[in-house]
Amino acid sequence: MFGVARLPSASAETRSALASRYAFTELPIALPPGLPERTIREVNPRYEHIRSWISSVGAGIALNDLDGEGVANDLCLVDPRSDSVIVTPAPASDADYAPFVLDPAPLATGPAIAPMGCVPGDFNLDGRMDLLVYYWGRTPVLFLQLPGVTALSRAAYHATELIPQQTTGDVYRGPLWNTNAVAVADFDGDGRPDIGVFNYFPDSQVLDPNGLPHVQMNHSMSHAHNAGGAHILRWTGATSGETPSVSYEEQVAGDPAYFTGWTLAAASADLDDDLLPELYLANDFGQDRLFHNRSTPGRIWFELVEGRRDPITPKSMVLGHDSFKGMSIDFADLEGRGRFDAFVSNITESWGLEESNFLWQNIAATPQEARQLMLKGEAPFRNQAAAKNIAWVGWGWDTKMADFDNSGQLVVVQATGFVKGTINRFNWLQELAISNDLLLSDPDMWPKAEPGDDIAGGNTLAFWAREDNGRYADIGPELGMAVPVPTRGVAVGDTTGDGAQDFAVARQWGPPVFYRNDKPGDGNFLGLRLVRPALSGDGNAPAYGAKVRITTADGRTQLGQLDGGGGHSGKRSFDVFFGLGSQGDRPVRAELSWRDLSGASHRQTLDLTAGWHDIKLTSQAEELTKR
Repeated sequence: MFGVARLPSASAETRSALASRYAFTELPIALPPGLPERTIREVNPRYEHIRSWISSVGAGIALNDLDGEGVANDLCLVDPRSDSVIVTPAPASDADYAPFVLDPAPLATGPAIAPMGCVPGDFNLDGRMDLLVYYWGRTPVLFLQLPGVTALSRAAYHATELIPQQTTGDVYRGPLWNTNAVAVADFDGDGRPDIGVFNYFPDSQVLDPNGLPHVQMNHSMSHAHNAGGAHILRWTGATSGETPSVSYEEQVAGDPAYFTGWTLAAASADLDDDLLPELYLANDFGQDRLFHNRSTPGRIWFELVEGRRDPITPKSMVLGHDSFKGMSIDFADLEGRGRFDAFVSNITESWGLEESNFLWQNIAATPQEARQLMLKGEAPFRNQAAAKNIAWVGWGWDTKMADFDNSGQLVVVQATGFVKGTINRFNWLQELAISNDLLLSDPDMWPKAEPGDDIAGGNTLAFWAREDNGRYADIGPELGMAVPVPTRGVAVGDTTGDGAQDFAVARQWGPPVFYRNDKPGDGNFLGLRLVRPALSGDGNAPAYGAKVRITTADGRTQLGQLDGGGGHSGKRSFDVFFGLGSQGDRPVRAELSWRDLSGASHRQTLDLTAGWHDIKLTSQAEELTKR
């Protein structure tokens, strides 16, 4: 029976052969000197006995080209040890400035506020890269880059509220949002970046040791709908100059009943080829949600779609019906079929809470078929995680799919681990999992999770590589990545422009780490920097929503997109990157799809040589002079 039921595993020889395709060097990330290194947060008195649980999130990291030099070699990270947002050069890159803290002053703040993530983007479309920081305890803050910046520093940014407020004094008294997920995309197809902000705890004083006692927890372990809710913000206008600004209008973008989950991650991708990205919400304690984008310019609207269940599929393996603990979501063309698949992290701890990751394989043969399914309310996905041996890893968090050996085959990097300590408390958590839902929302009914307690604290970063038989193997140990420190965010990008993608990882209550790719591309990649004209000045802004479908000389197809910012707390660079494998120096046929600043759709095919290309998208695609 064991021989039949045991999990498949790659042999030592197979794992070694897979690992030989990759080589990384672990490098430290420079931080400003003198920052504190706390290991726990102060919390509301009702949460004091579970303060390790409440302190289990907040490490985030993003990789992008913040200084406009043409290479994604700048990091924006959130370090919970100091509750600081830090901008710093990527290790071993050409970026040259001192790391600095992105303080929101002169905006009102307070001691019961902690940052949770950082999202790069050109939000006022002036050709300069800005930063959006989201928090527990307040609404997000936009740091808009000022004109004339020659070197990155705190003085290069103007801090402004994402949600305008009437404030008096230095202490923040606005809405108490507790945000754990942000998605940035052109949702309504007008060529501007809209923002989805998804709050975890209800609006309350989660981190205030003197806060009011009306805080709560999820009211179910499998279908909790009492979270802080979603805020869908449509871009309405912007200014540049010495006091730049950007304005948004909050819209009811769908049935409110479907936006009340405990959202830990969000991501978007255009599944039906109409250049309106669909939206996926990975919800803790219950059903994930996939929405079909039915927007028109000026009006964002999403319709819920769900998976179809057959007689042999458990309910929790059907999209929209699961009871799992959704921790992250990433879209990519995982196996080179020219369609977006999705990977979702869940809690999959053996002898703990063994649920399943989701590998949602796109079952629609064409975008048109995907559209017809979604118009009927059906999601075009089927879970293949167990069949691909990528279902179980530990307590999963952020995940990113990327090509690190330029073979055209993507791997999955997955952050894992929860609370590190010395005493295993999974038995208490298992008791909690079978508790009566009527009791769960009361924090007093939760078992202790305090310093010293351990819940999946020994999990290590997973690096899932594809075997020849189609299954995946975690070769993180073979690559030296098996460090038993809980990780949270993953950011991917080519920080030196050498055709080899690197990645950075945010650790919860540990120093962030950078993995330099030591196998640079040998001309076997296609990297695209896709831009549109800025609204002001003569600069360029990211082409939010642009998609690229390539066909290599040997007939293989790959699909990619400019990801404006999705996942849990890790954000990849805006570059659209493809590994080309062994096709040599033959040109690549690239079909580009985008919307211009008037909202009009365009599609154009280019024959491109391997290497990096800067392409400006207006009514046509035009290659810019190489930097």
